Amino acid sequence: MNDWPELTPLDEHNRTLSGNVAPKDWVNPEPSGRYNLVVIGAGSAGLITSAIAAGLGAKVALVEGHHLGGDCLNVGCIPSKGVIRASRMVAEARRAANELGLPLADDAAPDFGRVMQRMRRIRAQISSEDSATRYRDELGVDVYLGQARFRDSGTLEVGGRKLHFKRAVIATGARAARPQIPGLDETGYRTNESIFNLTEKPRRLGVIGAGPIGCELAQAFRRLGCEVALLHADRHILPREDADAAAVLSQRFAAEGVRVVDACEIRATERRPDGRAIRFRHPDGLEEDLVVDEILVAVGRAPNVAGLGLEAAGVTFDTRRGVHVDDHLRTANRRIFAAGDVCMNWKFTHAADTAAKIVVRNALFFPIAKLSSQVMPWCTYTDPEIAHVGLYAHEAHERGIEVDTFQVPLAEVNRAVTDGEDEGFVKIHTERGKDRIRGATIVASHAGEMLSELTLAMVHGVGLDKLFDVIHPYPTQAEGIKRAAGARLRTRLTPLAAGALRRWLAIRR
Repeated sequence: MNDWPELTPLDEHNRTLSGNVAPKDWVNPEPSGRYNLVVIGAGSAGLITSAIAAGLGAKVALVEGHHLGGDCLNVGCIPSKGVIRASRMVAEARRAANELGLPLADDAAPDFGRVMQRMRRIRAQISSEDSATRYRDELGVDVYLGQARFRDSGTLEVGGRKLHFKRAVIATGARAARPQIPGLDETGYRTNESIFNLTEKPRRLGVIGAGPIGCELAQAFRRLGCEVALLHADRHILPREDADAAAVLSQRFAAEGVRVVDACEIRATERRPDGRAIRFRHPDGLEEDLVVDEILVAVGRAPNVAGLGLEAAGVTFDTRRGVHVDDHLRTANRRIFAAGDVCMNWKFTHAADTAAKIVVRNALFFPIAKLSSQVMPWCTYTDPEIAHVGLYAHEAHERGIEVDTFQVPLAEVNRAVTDGEDEGFVKIHTERGKDRIRGATIVASHAGEMLSELTLAMVHGVGLDKLFDVIHPYPTQAEGIKRAAGARLRTRLTPLAAGALRRWLAIRR
């Protein structure tokens, strides 16, 4: 289902990880009778689906062809956030030296090997939650390790064993997309699936792609002492995000020494005696060769649909969108559902979690829960973070929804100023003339933590005016949300109402 490179080095931490999520001595159970639910893929969507269904009393089989925990544990969220956190520590230490006069040796530099070792230790520690033994012994799930393949619309085969099911869930996730760049395979490159195997710092890193993964790791590796160039084809980094938010991050990248080349075309790569060369064309037509020690490719995700025998099961799919599902996450075979990156545009761990809950309701009970009813937030974990929920202004306009926008710079939020983190903003879109929140973007050091207040408001129909009445501890950066609510309330005080209010107060003197 996913052909990751082996996790290296084989130290105590990676041995612990493998022992939990890919035990070599694992013996698959013997199937007995028909399963209520067979789940293919033990990433976030598959694990949560299995745990909830088994907890409700269903007979569940979980099949994984590589490592339980999927991308998130092994090569995604957990290792990346471990490295990002270490890089933030480095940035804070340098700020302390510059702003507070704390002693820092002139040649002080982080120990890259220890940074990666710390990441592996944390990953191994967390892996016990996703272990095959826990799912078998604590949760009562039949865990099968091996490649799964449908034989017909109600039968799956793994390791020579046939699993018969009443319902099945495809949760095989996605992998790093491989761009068609001449010479790339011969040159050698890394993706998120192999970058965390590094034990020695590359002096020069070229990153192709400026989505969340590319931006997060470009900044982290720069802070850890690498020379970093970020090359991408769009007009600005994070092309799906608010342009103002991307501009803030671009300025931070420039200040930290990350070279960003917007709107360029990667022509070819080749291996040279002095490194790996990336040939690219600037927007003005000028071509340049960038020589680096490592290339990180981060150009998106491709769904894992190959080798599953989906045709035999009557499941339609394509290699770009993945498995085709309806709003209830049902496939063309009404007995088979799908969840997570293999079928959804929202390729986030928390989106997979949400999809798992929908699938369990619809597969085991009645197909009434809908994906479209969800309010989905997300966050890019750069510094500052960029978090978003709901519609962007241009999306609202495209749907015929007129909005009012209330934006508060963090330079007006006292806690952000005292923290030295005042380069971001809170931007909230409400329906024109109303306080109904249609979308929001926050750019702040911990924007992902701040966003949940707005997500909660949107889920439960709490208008922006009501958030003005919420008492926020002072000083916190979340006061930016209250300030945005105050800005909307001030728009309600029309000149006519203001005049009437002044006259009333004059009478009351």
